[in-house]
Formats: sequence, structure tokens, C-alpha cells
Amino acid sequence: MAKSTLYAHFRTKDDLVAAYLRRTDESWMGRLQEAADAAGPDPAQQLVGLFDALLASFDRHGFFGCPFVSAAVEAELDSKAHAATVAHTRRRQEWLTGLAGAAGAAQPAQLAAHLGLLIDGALASGRLLQDRAVVDAAKMSARAAILAHTTRTTTA
Repeated sequence: MAKSTLYAHFRTKDDLVAAYLRRTDESWMGRLQEAADAAGPDPAQQLVGLFDALLASFDRHGFFGCPFVSAAVEAELDSKAHAATVAHTRRRQEWLTGLAGAAGAAQPAQLAAHLGLLIDGALASGRLLQDRAVVDAAKMSARAAILAHTTRTTTA
């Protein structure tokens, strides 16, 4: 596609990147949700299972990093691209918070924040190291975090 054709559809690079990120958001959230659903009906297992989407992504073509993080690093804070990255992160965190609540987490938003950091960290480290083991480690850490947040302790 020629540059002139691209700019006929997108006035600026920011418009193009934002459109790409909005489309990627739909695709990536779909893959996360499919991986979670494949783990079974238990929300706690779904929270662990969603990491299989990262493994599948790596197995398909290696890690190229997270397009949302990459765009956020380069985009101006008031850009459409930055807004699309923030919207994606909020959407993902809302979904994680809902699953965490369904799994019985005492503080669902806090568990969701931990899992979001594990997802982002796995994508960033995976890009840097090109090693599938980072996702395995993130998945193991997610399992521990979920257990810690959902285990009810009784006080006497």
C-alpha cells in the first residue's frame, strides 16, 4: 500500500496507530478470553489459563513485545495512540477484576493489578530474552498470587 493511500484513510500517523491498536485490542482480548475459557469453568483456573494465550503467541512467531507498551513508549501523552493503550489496559483490568471477584478474591482489583503486571512483564521480558520460560514463570507466579488472594484465613 502506498503512503498516499494510507493517508487517504488516516490523516496522521497517530490516527493510523490508534486504529491499529483498537483492532489489536479486540483481537488480543479475544485470545485472552479464549485461553481463559479453555481452562474450564472455574474463574481461578481461568485466571491462570489466560497465560496460555501468551504461550500460544510466543509459539506462533516468537515475542515481538506488546504493541500497546511499544506505542505508549513512543506516543505523546495527549495522542490518540496513547489513549488507545490506556483504554486497552483499563478494559483488560476490568475483565481481570471481574474474574478475580468471581474467583473469590478478597480484593479483586488488587489481584487484577498483580496479574496485569505479570502479563506486561512476561511480554516485555519475552521480547527482550526471546525465552518462553518467562511466560511459564509468570503463569506460576499468577497461580501463587491467585492462591494468596483467594485463600481465606480464619482468625481465632
